[in-house]
Amino acid sequence: MKIKFTHVTQIAALSLVVLFGTMLSVAQKPVTKQEKAAIENIVREYLLKNPKVLREAMQALEQQEAQDRREAVARDLKSLKTDIYDDVTSPVGGDPNGDVTVVVFFDYNCGYCKTTLPDLEGMLKKDPKLRVIYKEFPILSNDSQLAAQAAMAAAKQGKYIEFHRALLSTDSATEASIRSVSDRLKLDYAKLKADMKDPKLNEALLRNRSIASKLGINGTPGYIVGDQIIPGAIDAVSLANLVASERSKSSGAKPQKTAAMINK
Repeated sequence: MKIKFTHVTQIAALSLVVLFGTMLSVAQKPVTKQEKAAIENIVREYLLKNPKVLREAMQALEQQEAQDRREAVARDLKSLKTDIYDDVTSPVGGDPNGDVTVVVFFDYNCGYCKTTLPDLEGMLKKDPKLRVIYKEFPILSNDSQLAAQAAMAAAKQGKYIEFHRALLSTDSATEASIRSVSDRLKLDYAKLKADMKDPKLNEALLRNRSIASKLGINGTPGYIVGDQIIPGAIDAVSLANLVASERSKSSGAKPQKTAAMINK
């Protein structure tokens, strides 16, 4: 988040006011209207004579806020580590023991998900060491909720990934498209419908919603790669570079920025 120049000006001015005010307080002198006006005039003159102070204040503030965000993200990821990475109800694609994990939150009726998640599937085909954890995050409609339940129920018939890919390729995930995908994949539709009512599926979806909320992921898609949270769509090259960067942390090698992994 960028801080507007006027806000930084106010912050810098306020800081100087507080400084002078503190000095007067320490001196145990009551601040009169005349003294207050004098302090404000001193602040104004100082800022006019030293305008670069504002730039320095803005840079320092932005650096501090960035550091605060990094620390907050690290705390949140640490406290939620088990729910994010070890939830047995979250389907896993790629190598279950992969050296880099991408966690993705998505909704089958999200247009951005339909256009960007296939790139993730392309990465899985090219990168044998990549692990993907799928977090069903139906937030757009009741049909999205049904689609998420259906996909998770399909996992009980060993067809999650196929069902997931097929639903993403539909124009919209509805009860009709769920039935169509089920028939195409030769699933037992009666069993699928019964398994969709399993309370554990709803519990898993609620956990996903809670995790997303705590991490500031309020839309779809959303990603976690290492210690980074991407609360929105990301282009294929950037995602591949994040994976390469994360892999380099454990190997000690310099990450190579390449789009090779994303070719389908």
